[in-house]
Amino acid sequence: MKPPRTLSAKLVATGTSLLVLALASISLTLWVTWNLQGGAAAVNEAGRLRMQTYKMALALASGDERAELQALARGFDESLALLKAGDPSRPLFVPWSGDSRERFEEVRLHWDALRSRWLAQPAPQGLRDDADAFALRVDGLVAAIEAQIAQWTAILHLFQLALVALAIGSAVVMFYAGYLFVLSPLARIKRGLAEVQAGDLATRIEVAGRDEFGELAAGFNEMARTLQSLYAGLEEKVREKTLRLERERQRLADLYEATAFVADAPSLEALAQGFARHVRRIARADASAVRWCDEGRQRYLMLAHDRLPDAIAAAEGCVEAGTCQCGPAAADAATRVFPVRVAQEDGMANCSRAGFRSVVSVPVRLHDRMLAEVNLFFREPTDLDEEERELLDALASHLASAMEGLRAAAMEREAAVAQERSLLARELHDSIAQSLAFMKIQVQLLRQAVQRADAPAMQRTLAELEAGVRESYADVRELLLHFRTRTTEEDIQAALRTTLRKFEHQTGLAARLTVEGHGVPLAADVQVQVLHILQEALSNVRKHAGASHVELRVSAAPAWRFEVRDDGAGFDPADPARGETHVGLRIMQERAQRIGARVSVASAPGTGCTVALELPATGPVRAQTAEAAAA
Repeated sequence: MKPPRTLSAKLVATGTSLLVLALASISLTLWVTWNLQGGAAAVNEAGRLRMQTYKMALALASGDERAELQALARGFDESLALLKAGDPSRPLFVPWSGDSRERFEEVRLHWDALRSRWLAQPAPQGLRDDADAFALRVDGLVAAIEAQIAQWTAILHLFQLALVALAIGSAVVMFYAGYLFVLSPLARIKRGLAEVQAGDLATRIEVAGRDEFGELAAGFNEMARTLQSLYAGLEEKVREKTLRLERERQRLADLYEATAFVADAPSLEALAQGFARHVRRIARADASAVRWCDEGRQRYLMLAHDRLPDAIAAAEGCVEAGTCQCGPAAADAATRVFPVRVAQEDGMANCSRAGFRSVVSVPVRLHDRMLAEVNLFFREPTDLDEEERELLDALASHLASAMEGLRAAAMEREAAVAQERSLLARELHDSIAQSLAFMKIQVQLLRQAVQRADAPAMQRTLAELEAGVRESYADVRELLLHFRTRTTEEDIQAALRTTLRKFEHQTGLAARLTVEGHGVPLAADVQVQVLHILQEALSNVRKHAGASHVELRVSAAPAWRFEVRDDGAGFDPADPARGETHVGLRIMQERAQRIGARVSVASAPGTGCTVALELPATGPVRAQTAEAAAA
């Protein structure tokens, strides 16, 4: 039995046949055109022989040098060789026939004889007659070539007419094939659909063949039979489908509402209380409870409940594992339903006394770790179908994710606080603690000077103490300024201008800001670290540089770069005696490492200092360049 020919196969076969015919006709046309081009070039080259003949005759009559005559003769030989061999690259070739070959041979033989006479010494007589006679033979060759070209031209016209006929025939064939294979079956199917829409479910479609439309007709007929057989119970089925869709819609709405709630819960208590209320309403339970379990799943602490009697809430605030049916025995335990018998005296006695007849236990797991359990209480015996179990499991999964999110957020806040405290401790140790240690030594020296009654030493020590107190006070104000640093905008320029204004107010030094380029805005946490590093660099200028002018240069492309330049005394970065300067540099480097940046220092005694902060490239930048300055 042959397999059925599909509609696609029929259309592809028809189109392929027409395409092959068209390509063959076009190929033949191109081949004839190629021959015509070569023949036309050959006619032109043969006509050039006449010009060369008369040119050589004129040169002989004028008595030109023999070298020039030899060159003309070689050119004539080359033209004959070109006509004989052809040149496909131009293209140029003679459309050979019996007549054209005979004419070409006459021209060649006549030329051999004529060249011997013309190149002899002295020049022969009758040059004009010889040239005219040879030109007649060349004309004969040209006529033979043109006759052959005329035949090829007639063939080309014939192919063109055939192409026109093929185009018309192809259009007719395609239209007929489209009508036969597509339009006619489609019209029958359309009529069948119209009859079905009019209510005639006994309509059947007959389509010849077993192609796609045949399969479609068979499917239509089967559909009509099914509709006809199911029409009596159609309203009931529609009602069932509507109820099912409504349940699905309500389920999605419940999931969306619960998800939106758990995503915005501010604390674990609010999360548990709100989830207990939502899950009770969604499950249509009489009461609900959310119990947190410890790592060993030995104790279950009630976090929240909704409409649960106070007696049960007070008695089961903390339940030991095994004393009640609540609490899954294993981490892979699924949602379970526990019936409650009247006057039950085992672990579910509290539920029995409160009038509950069924308890549903839903484990709250995150991967393989048990976090909590949700209990639903019903005053009527109940059971859960598969859809209800899936819904409760999905809600429990959202609760587990929210609980883990709150835990992770708390740990992140704790880590951030610990990190900032550690940084604060280092900065206090590297600044104020050193100053206090210095003043402690000065107090001991002052006590010794008082014991010796050494007035000059007491004055010197008091001056040192006064300078130390001023320095500590300045350090404290600077640290307070650093700790209040915040960024509320994507543009860091405003924060940099504010920092420089505070620096000018504190030190009285002139400061200038220069910004070049536009880069990807920095994240808020990166901006804070950048500002702290720049403030530490400005603090070092205040303490050690003795500068009269400070400039902050910012380059945003191709990556962010910040430079703090001063015209102060400068220093040798490799000098180990610059202990306090190295402390400030270490603080800047630690902050830079937290954001993946790099700090470098360029300085020399008497040449000022440049502190550069380079951030890694974060994305594409715009090429425009702008400069803003603030004094």
